[in-house]
Amino acid sequence: MSNVNLFDEFDPVSSKAWKQKIQVDLKGADYNETLIWKSPEGIDVKPFYHSEDVEGVVPNVSEPPKKWYVTQSIYANDSERANKKAMEALERGAESLVVTIPSETVSIKNLLADIDLESVPIYLEFAFLSAKYLKSLIDFIGNKRAKVFLNLDIVGNLARTGNWYHSMDKDYQILREIHDYVRGNPYIHILGTDISLYQNAGANKVQQLAYALAQANEYLNFFKELDEEVTSLVFKVSIGTNYFFEIAKLRALRLLWETLAQEYGIEAGCHILALPTKRNKTLYDYNVNMLRTTTESMSAILGGANAVCNLSYDNIFHKDNEFGERMARNQLLILKGESYFEKVANPADGSYYIESLTHQLAERALELFKSIEAGGGFLKQLKEHVIQKKIKESAEKEQSLFDEGKEVLLGTNKYQNDQDHMKEAMEIYPFLKTDKRKTLIEPVLEKRLAESLEQKRLSDE
Repeated sequence: MSNVNLFDEFDPVSSKAWKQKIQVDLKGADYNETLIWKSPEGIDVKPFYHSEDVEGVVPNVSEPPKKWYVTQSIYANDSERANKKAMEALERGAESLVVTIPSETVSIKNLLADIDLESVPIYLEFAFLSAKYLKSLIDFIGNKRAKVFLNLDIVGNLARTGNWYHSMDKDYQILREIHDYVRGNPYIHILGTDISLYQNAGANKVQQLAYALAQANEYLNFFKELDEEVTSLVFKVSIGTNYFFEIAKLRALRLLWETLAQEYGIEAGCHILALPTKRNKTLYDYNVNMLRTTTESMSAILGGANAVCNLSYDNIFHKDNEFGERMARNQLLILKGESYFEKVANPADGSYYIESLTHQLAERALELFKSIEAGGGFLKQLKEHVIQKKIKESAEKEQSLFDEGKEVLLGTNKYQNDQDHMKEAMEIYPFLKTDKRKTLIEPVLEKRLAESLEQKRLSDE
């Protein structure tokens, strides 16, 4: 076969020439007003992108994963039932697990029985912080070449609940104690940074990236003062519905983390656990949620997530159920096995649009991160409610767009089905809950866009 480049006979066309051609075709309409739109992050999105748009752009410095895992979430209020559910999920195609442990009464031995920890990555999430319990877990794993992520995120817990687990000093003491306990074991990773909270609360993508970096920086600073190195960190990220922006967001996260790690002189991997956002999910016309989670999972995969944990279409109003979980798992299995989303490594590379978005998101997030650090750091600004205020401002802007019909959720604020009744179908309360309890700081609260509209529809049924 000839190696002749078929495009050699064509003269290159500059970005300026393309724009001039478009302006002619617009027949007098303004190019900027007609074809350029501005994202919530302040990024001007153009109708076309050219190689000139990525000249001087920093290339990817972090290798994306060669494999991504189909992940199933398990709530382990009963260790034996949770283990049975986990084994069934693994038999039916799940490749890794996100296990939420609500209390210290959950038996680690029963929970992880018969699970091959050397081939099945386990992401653990704890509703408590106990050195004794965590050490018993580490002892159970022993010398296995396991893939276990403890995802300890004490700052994230403060942001979510408004309180430390115990106190700031004790929480950091336990964090250090567990770090020392796993010293020399490369298979147990202790640190996590949960930034899914900020997306679900309404933060824009630049804020999410900057807060991810600033929150992680709290841990890097802490261990640097102890003359210890962070070897890995898991970012738990929610993926929204803006397809290309979300791909660019994950790519920007890797770039930013690599930049921060270099400043500390460490080689710490960026591990991403991605899941669809809850913010755009709806109670009415809930089957559309399945379409939303599909494109969000696609963004996660193409953006370079290590593991993708899908949400079931009825997640916000039904208790965990076999059908919903099977459908969510099968969405990922179809993407992997039938849509060939695991066959090409880093397919987004070379896209001028995505490369440009990646660069702009990273650049703006880095500026915001520097501003946070200049203001005393993430923890200080969280205590002073600066972070909460900024997220609220972003959420209110998005809510206004939804209320005005400029941000559309089909079946909810556009093309409603008046025959759709949900009052009898709800098994769990799908709206923001506010607990009257004393907190150290104002917590960051997750809230879906459609909540007020749905509450009105429910009252009208």
